[in-house]
Amino acid sequence: MAAIPHDYAERVYAGVLGKLIGVYLGRPFEGWTYERILKELGPINYYVHDRHDVALRNHQLVVTDDDIAGTFAFPRALADNDYPRHLSAEQIGQAWLNYVVEEKSIFWWGGIGSSTEHTAFLRLKAGIPAPRSGSIELNGRTVAEQIGAQIFIDGWAMVSPGNPEQAAWLAEQAAKVSHDGEAVHAAKLLAAMEAAAFVEGDVDKLLGTGLDFVPKDSLIRRVVEDVRDWHAGDNGHDWQRTRALIAGRYGYDKFAGNCHVIPNHALIILALLYGRNSFQETMHIVNTAGWDTDCNAGNIGCLFGIRSGLAGLDAGPDWRTPVADRMYISSADGGASVTDAVIETRALVVAGHRLAGTAVPEAPKGGARFHFSFPGSLQGFACEGGAPATLHPLSVENVAGHSRRGERSLALGFRRLAPGRVARVSSPTFFGKDGLTMPTYQMVACPTLYPGQTVDCGLAADVLGGGTVSVRLYASVFAAGDTLAKIHGEPHVVGTRADVSLKWRIPDTGGYPIFDIGLEIEAHDPRGTDGTLYLDWLHWDGAPTVTFRRPDPSSEMWKHAWVNDASQFQTRWEGLRVTSSAGQGFIAQGTRDWRDYEVATTMTPLLAEAWGLAARVQGRERYYALVFDRVDGGRVRLVRRRHSETVLAARAFSWSLDQAYALALRVEGNTIRASIDGKPVFEVQDSGSDMLSGGAVALLVDTGSVSAQEVRVTAI
Repeated sequence: MAAIPHDYAERVYAGVLGKLIGVYLGRPFEGWTYERILKELGPINYYVHDRHDVALRNHQLVVTDDDIAGTFAFPRALADNDYPRHLSAEQIGQAWLNYVVEEKSIFWWGGIGSSTEHTAFLRLKAGIPAPRSGSIELNGRTVAEQIGAQIFIDGWAMVSPGNPEQAAWLAEQAAKVSHDGEAVHAAKLLAAMEAAAFVEGDVDKLLGTGLDFVPKDSLIRRVVEDVRDWHAGDNGHDWQRTRALIAGRYGYDKFAGNCHVIPNHALIILALLYGRNSFQETMHIVNTAGWDTDCNAGNIGCLFGIRSGLAGLDAGPDWRTPVADRMYISSADGGASVTDAVIETRALVVAGHRLAGTAVPEAPKGGARFHFSFPGSLQGFACEGGAPATLHPLSVENVAGHSRRGERSLALGFRRLAPGRVARVSSPTFFGKDGLTMPTYQMVACPTLYPGQTVDCGLAADVLGGGTVSVRLYASVFAAGDTLAKIHGEPHVVGTRADVSLKWRIPDTGGYPIFDIGLEIEAHDPRGTDGTLYLDWLHWDGAPTVTFRRPDPSSEMWKHAWVNDASQFQTRWEGLRVTSSAGQGFIAQGTRDWRDYEVATTMTPLLAEAWGLAARVQGRERYYALVFDRVDGGRVRLVRRRHSETVLAARAFSWSLDQAYALALRVEGNTIRASIDGKPVFEVQDSGSDMLSGGAVALLVDTGSVSAQEVRVTAI
């Protein structure tokens, strides 16, 4: 097994960024032909999302997208199964059932026999395990050989640095959940190349490594060999000629289905060969060439980032600042949906070390959520309103030094800041109203920050001329009518060479979700003040103390803070009414940081086969729950669900429709206590590898409806 490279974490970070940049660049014109791109956009040399003169898919840069959500959600199967060396297709299929919210998250829900992923999900839901769920035998060749397996492979490569055999194995298992045939060959080839790129930069050697993992008679092999021959035939100087040859031999018209893997794989090889060592040229070629632009640019972007590191991404236009590390992984684990490239890098690096059997490096700065340890990392922080520096008194830049816990910090430079003019910088903790209009892929997310949690941060200050400024933590909260209102911590006066730590316990917000967290700077000198604050870290964790309820009749964003895995989630009557027309549904809110807490509510079963209250929810198939059903005249059970159900305790309980029951679940360490109408009913100890250590809260219902006025969470 290959040794973990010394720069492993930074190379993973570069790979994640390359993926994000490629997807966000190609997403607005996904599916366009080469000819249409040249006619309507011209050659692609930079982001075009803000072009309002053409019919693009969206005019936002950072959006929900299957390439990103699937790539980073499904490797969570490694942690969920305690990092097995040979994670199976069946286990990855279980991760699909846990993280995918049907008809809402991650995939294009185009229908059985049309969308490959939708087809495979329905197979899994019907009890057909992977790999049969994605097989040609079951779904046919047209469905099974579309592009989806290829677009999701990057995570499996990034947990396998210098180990193409492991990457190919994991990619094959993941691919077979939904695909078969040439689609699986393409996934294995790319994954092997990306894993090898941690230790090998030569393109021909990388292609040779990838080809070692595909059959000699496969069409994927022939595609690679043809593109290599065409590239050699013009000495690598005429990518347009080779693109035309690809279209003539492997174009969309040669294959059935919506988005076949073969044409798009050919364009990835095209960009790899002709892009040489230029990220700018690689992005130009793969996007101008057309077809499934976000998928192709995302894959080659990740490969380029791993191979060339941050220096390769930065050798040209500034691709990184507009992205600012931001990403969405829309899934049933809603507390992990609003995230960033640094957070996801850490998860992949931990998995890579665990799989390699090596010690996991300590998390930067004591595990702080925002630590800015990678060169150029911003972790979503930007000036309020995103105003350019020429119009804003504040600049944001990652710099070396000025850190008590690490090597880098975030420099917040203010120039001629006048009294009464407040400068703000923040990072999102939830999505904004524009998230409701993202095309194709729906946003499913919970906030990451809640009332009752304590935010702490470390700062260094360098105020010039002996002056001072006031600095305080603040958050923006969705208020009545979904307008944003600001709440603040206590101000602190800082001056030259000052180090300060700020702490702020987030107050009750009346049921409204928190949109962002940041710092507010105000000057005192009427002549204007210059200086820099250095944000070293910012962090919060642990369970909140919060009450979820309908705060007013007209607002909507509070409702979108719940993961909605139900047929209907209505708020006009009791406050929260959850309906599942067939099978189990739920609404959930919270994050995996919530470990020790009590969740309480008063629930009324209006009509239901089963219903209940859940804690430590980690998706659709991972939670503890107090569940009522009709078996044997009525019973209540305390269950742990990890893709299958384990009954921890049970007793008879005759319950009635239309009657309200006060329920509470208390989870503390490995102890779970449950009560009904104030009376204890269960207390169990659940330990070992199957124990769930943290997660959200949820209201459950099976084939029916339940209602509640509010849900209360109290930290222990």
